[in-house]
Order: sequence, then structure tokens, then C-alpha cells
Amino acid sequence: MGHGDGRGRMVSSADADDTGTRILHVDMDAFYAAVEVLDDPSLRGLPLIIGSPDGRSVVSSASYEARRYGVRSAMPVSQAIRLCPTARIVPPHFHRYQEVSRQVMAIFESFTPLVEPLSVDEAFLDVHGVRRLWGSPARIAQLVRERVHDEVGITCSVGVAATKHVAKMASTIAKPDGMLVVAGPDTQAFLDPRPVRAMWGVGPKAAEALEGRGIRTIRDIRESSSDMLDRAVGPALGSRLVALSRGHDARAVETQRVEKSIGHEETFDTDVVDRTFLGAELVRLADRVAARLRRAGWEAATVSIKVRFDDFRTLTRSQTLPEPTAVGQRIGEAARTLFAQIDRRDPIRLIGVRAENLRPGGGGRIGLWDDDEDWRRVEGAMDVAVARFGNASITRARHIGRGEGRGAARHPKDHGVD
Repeated sequence: MGHGDGRGRMVSSADADDTGTRILHVDMDAFYAAVEVLDDPSLRGLPLIIGSPDGRSVVSSASYEARRYGVRSAMPVSQAIRLCPTARIVPPHFHRYQEVSRQVMAIFESFTPLVEPLSVDEAFLDVHGVRRLWGSPARIAQLVRERVHDEVGITCSVGVAATKHVAKMASTIAKPDGMLVVAGPDTQAFLDPRPVRAMWGVGPKAAEALEGRGIRTIRDIRESSSDMLDRAVGPALGSRLVALSRGHDARAVETQRVEKSIGHEETFDTDVVDRTFLGAELVRLADRVAARLRRAGWEAATVSIKVRFDDFRTLTRSQTLPEPTAVGQRIGEAARTLFAQIDRRDPIRLIGVRAENLRPGGGGRIGLWDDDEDWRRVEGAMDVAVARFGNASITRARHIGRGEGRGAARHPKDHGVD
């Protein structure tokens, strides 16, 4: 299994057997760092950390040279610098990353219309229907890698397999700048020795629960009883892992990505303990989430919050609403209710609000009156004012002077499709 820094890398030869395959998972190699090197060749070969050197910033990405020191994405930059003191800190340029991503995705779509982007730097391709045009899946993977390198100037790794799950695992093992083909008949032999942590969708907590019961490899999952898996990770995840451990994954490449959630979060310069301030911050974030919902024509059926404490422990809480909404007042009330249910009173470094289970807005509300009619009218007027005069033109009175002396938020993060 790959380690994220190139150790344990496995690749296939150009004439590898690709019998029974149709899915490619293409993943750019250290994408943000690669784009920075593309724009400034003097950075090539250096350990790079993409992030801010100040305050409470986290690593957005790191070059493979830095990863070999243990630097990882989402790690505090201060910790990354301790691990790799010689690293060059480069601030992120997200607009540039989006620009290069569009170039890469256009290359994918020139091979097949069945492209499912997962993020700015990775996508699934279903190439079953274009074999007559371009050749076998392994050949198409080679062509994709060549064109990304020649036309964009960066490298990518490709997994070729019969299913999305195995293709994604294969691309990870092939990093950096490699291709790994897993023929359909070889799927089980490929899966069995891999660690449970290599499975797509198995997070650290699930992995710990499995390993705590002696389930360390995918073969162990396949051979474990359903009762043991249910106790470790619950019936839903347990049954899904059993299917994946046997190479069964019926998920198709989805060319139209449905928006799933919209969120905003804030990281504070200094940890905050003032619950009144934090409650007001939740309402402010809820207003921003609601405004984005209205602009996109969505309503949310579920509201969730995220709270990260000073020791980096992170809690999430969610609530299903009586009916979907795009009203900030309603989302804010739900967020504050969820926050009040958290007993822990330790200092907080990050807080966020997210709207989930989205559906088209304006759908049939039934009943003789609308409890949110007044708020809907007020927030509609706010939308008009913001459109005309900008985001700073209007806000709730409780937000005026927000943050003075209380660790004002300095690192906003906006999240759209997840």
C-alpha cells in the first residue's frame, strides 16, 4: 500500500492485462504543490508546504519531498515546520488551481463523456464505450497520463480496474506518476492482503474499531462474521465493507454531480470560550449558508454543526428539520440548539454550520400559513441589498463589532459540493 509519500509504490507495465476493466481513477500528484512548481520552476525538488506560515493555518498540500518528513494535508503548519524545518512555505492560490483543474478535466472529457469529478484534482472515467476509439482501458490510461503531462505540465497517477473502489485504491498505490492495472479476475487477490485503512470510505475511527478486533486486512473483513463487523462498525457500514472486500461495487460513474451540502466555518486566531459569542457566530454562519442556498435555488432538510476544540478533537451534530428551508433564522436556531447540547466547555478553535440533504427550493408548502413568511421577506430584502452594495452592506445587529477582544475569526472556509 502507498504511504502518501511514494513509499510502497506499485505500477504496471504498459502491456499489463486489463481484462474485465472499464473504470479509471485519475488522481493528480500533490496537485497544489505541482501547480506552484509549474508556475515557479525554481521550487522543483524542494520540500514545499502549501499554507500560511502565520497563526492557526493548516497544510493545504505538500510536495512529496515534504511528505517524506511526515508532513500531511490538514496538519497544523506549525507542526509541519517542526517536522520539516527546511520546507518552503507557499501560500495557496486557489483560483489558479481551479484554472488548471479545468484544463485537466477537459482532457478527461476528450476521451469519454462519462467523467465524474470527485474534487479539483481527481475523477473517475468510464471508458467501456470508447475502446474502439482509443484502445483498451490500460492504453487509455497511458494516453491520459501523457496528455496531462504534455499539455498541462504536471503528472497524475491512474488506477484501472473493474470497479470504482478498486480503481481508487490502485491509483493511490501507483503514486506518484504511475499506473496500476487490476484485471477483473485478479481483483480478489489484489484486495485480500491490503490493510483495512486502504479501503475507500474507511476512516481512522472505523479502522481503529476493526483493528481492535483483530480485523487488519481486507481478507479479515471477508472472513469475519457479520455479528463481529456489526459490533465493530455497525450493520450498514459492515455490510458495505463485506461487499467491497469481495470486489462487489455496483456504483456507476455519475456524470451529473448532485449538490449534497453547503457550509461555512471559521477558525479563530485565539481559542474562544465565550458561549454567547459562539452562539452569535453560529447565526452569522447560518445566514451565509442560507444566502448561498437561496442563490443556488436549494433548501436544506438537515442542519449540522462542527466544533473543533483546542486539543483538535472535533465534534459534529446534526438535526433533521420539520421541513426543508433556506431561511437563515431557521438554520441558525437549529445550529444553536445543536451547540447547546454539547456539554464540553473547553476552548474552541473552529466552528461551522452546514446545510445538508439539499433539494430544489420553492416546493409545495402546504398549510394555511407560513411560519417563516416574515423572515423570508426580511432575508429576501437582505439578498437584494447584498447584490447591490456588497456583503458588508447589511448584517444583523448582533454581529456589529463581532470579534473584538474575543479571538476574531481570521480563517474563513467556504464549502460547496461535498
